Amino acid sequence: MVEVNSMYQARMRNDDLKAQIDKLERMAHLTAVHPTFDAFDEETEAILAKIFGDTHQYIESYKYATLGEAEAIVNLPESAQEPMTRDVPKKGLQQRRQVLQSILTDLQGLEAEETEALTGEDHEDPPGPS
Repeated sequence: MVEVNSMYQARMRNDDLKAQIDKLERMAHLTAVHPTFDAFDEETEAILAKIFGDTHQYIESYKYATLGEAEAIVNLPESAQEPMTRDVPKKGLQQRRQVLQSILTDLQGLEAEETEALTGEDHEDPPGPS
């Protein structure tokens, strides 16, 4: 029987999104013209493409969030939007965070279903004559 290292935990796809949300939180206090925003957006879009594919709707939603135009796409309630609606760069940062958190919630649900399916009870008959 193969032994499994119980100290090893597989890296989940949602870990990459959590890391991006953490980076965004640290960047939120920076000015809107900070050059790391472009690099951050490229990195985030690459992560989303790797997880969901190049043409998934989440990539489009994230692109709209970078422009501060994601309210209609992700159905953000007015109460979830920060009061600085006139400040488009800050609005874009807030919407990036909201879109990423929404995607993370969906991804965690999918990963939980996958984990349950992979670790579920085996219902097949044992090999041998029937």
